[in-house]
Amino acid sequence: MRFEDRVAIISGAASGMALMTAQRLAAEGARVVLTDVNEQAVTEAAEAIRAEGGEATGVQVDVRCYDQVQAAVALAVERYGSLDILLNSAGGNAARVLGRSGAFHELDIEVIDWGLDVNLKGALYFCHATLGHMLRQERGVVINMGSVDGVTGCRSPDYSAAKSGMIGLTKSIAIIGAPHGVRACCVSPGPVLTRPEMAKMKTRLGRAAETEEVVNLILYLCSDEAAFITGTNYLIDGGRSIGGMYS
Repeated sequence: MRFEDRVAIISGAASGMALMTAQRLAAEGARVVLTDVNEQAVTEAAEAIRAEGGEATGVQVDVRCYDQVQAAVALAVERYGSLDILLNSAGGNAARVLGRSGAFHELDIEVIDWGLDVNLKGALYFCHATLGHMLRQERGVVINMGSVDGVTGCRSPDYSAAKSGMIGLTKSIAIIGAPHGVRACCVSPGPVLTRPEMAKMKTRLGRAAETEEVVNLILYLCSDEAAFITGTNYLIDGGRSIGGMYS
């Protein structure tokens, strides 16, 4: 029960790595606030955690709307009394999520705006809304989900720019938080089997990651076992970022 009496708030928590993280945190004693733009999915996800004996609340939040972010953070603090863990996981490749195709320079600017707003500004909004609570209570952990594409670049410049920005965001929050016992880390996965097509992306280890492998790293960084770790980006990419030609 590494997270007993801890309170966590997670964006993009209706599916994938964020949902599994919420489930695992709750199983180890945390009280979890799941947020996602999909109201039905996030409500059902929280209900499922409660059915397993965990403590969870589901809230619809569009991370592009600061008022919604702020309201979810206030709800977490009011309902559970503190805020100890923030996981910024909402995001995705804008063209894929919005069902668009074409080269970067051919995409409508609204697609690019969506990518920057969801993948970077949403995390910045959540950090802004939560940091004061963590500083006042003299403890807290912020985990920002980056991507190997934020290190290597890719053919979606808005996505790689946003994910690279998550590293800078992490370092800045770590600088602000360190004197107050607040840590910040960035986790940057390569391909993860949250979608079948991820299996086609090459890595040096010859496979994509299982979701649990990334979640295990997130949980470790959230725990007291990682109490001396802050301001660092953790690549968990099967060696994809090494570069060179893949055999």
